[in-house]
Amino acid sequence: MRHAASKTHRGSAAISRSRSHGAHSAKAVHKMAKVAKSNSRNAQSAVAVLPEVEPALAAKLNEVAPMTRRTLRMQAKAEQRRNTMLSSAALAALVGTAATALALSRANNADHFALADGEATTTTITRVSSEAASRSQTRESLESGIASADEADSNHSDWNLGSSNEVTDLDNLSKSTINNPVVAMRMEHGDSKVAPAGFNPNHESGDYASSSYPYGQCTWWAYTRRAQLGLPTGTAFGDARSWSASAAGLGYWVDHAPRAVGDVVVFGPGQAGASSVYGHVAVVEEVHPDGSIKISESNVKGLGVISDRSFSADEAKQFSYIHY
Repeated sequence: MRHAASKTHRGSAAISRSRSHGAHSAKAVHKMAKVAKSNSRNAQSAVAVLPEVEPALAAKLNEVAPMTRRTLRMQAKAEQRRNTMLSSAALAALVGTAATALALSRANNADHFALADGEATTTTITRVSSEAASRSQTRESLESGIASADEADSNHSDWNLGSSNEVTDLDNLSKSTINNPVVAMRMEHGDSKVAPAGFNPNHESGDYASSSYPYGQCTWWAYTRRAQLGLPTGTAFGDARSWSASAAGLGYWVDHAPRAVGDVVVFGPGQAGASSVYGHVAVVEEVHPDGSIKISESNVKGLGVISDRSFSADEAKQFSYIHY
């Protein structure tokens, strides 16, 4: 019996504890509900105090936010429609430009042909006689209107080459085509008859703006004196000994006969007192009937000193001469 009572007491205690726990749990639940309600109010108040988001920032956030499949499909379709519209607009603009260019081209061509045609002219045909021509009328022979052969010959120029068409003044013809007036005059006064075959008076002179001959040397004087006389001389003939070859290479008339004032006299190395290395050049100042000559030269009696010498006809034949 004692054991049963003990069990009964323990059971009552358990029930009492269970009730006590149940009551405590209800209170805790009520308290938690209050806390949740308070938190909800706090959250609402926090949302209420958040500042307003700017539209640009909101658009940016929407761009970076993950999109749904439906949104992606809609965006792709919109992009496709936009590309189609742009392509159509570009094609329409291209067609319009081509049509405008074609229209302008046709208009220009029409203006060109209109100008080429000029003003229209109207020709009025007037009947001279109202009477019709009769087949029985006697007509004048056409041969009556044709001039005779003799008359035709008298009315036409003579195109046959004869003595009247020959060019006899060859000297004047040469003068008119020669560039250098001094050379033209010499050719006119007889040089054309003794010039070498195929000689071209308008050959390359080699006479350029600056001379390469040092002041006072014999080459300097020969170039300077020829320029005073209006005769061409190459500015780069080299040493005196090479002047004849250099001039001949350009087409100058070179031989062993003095002909006129201004001819260049070329001395070979060691010839008539010339330098044994460089030779010597001078300018003819006089040509006498017996063939003797008088020359002017520089650097024989000193640098830049102009002097003269004379040579007999036999001596003169030993040198070479550059004419022009």
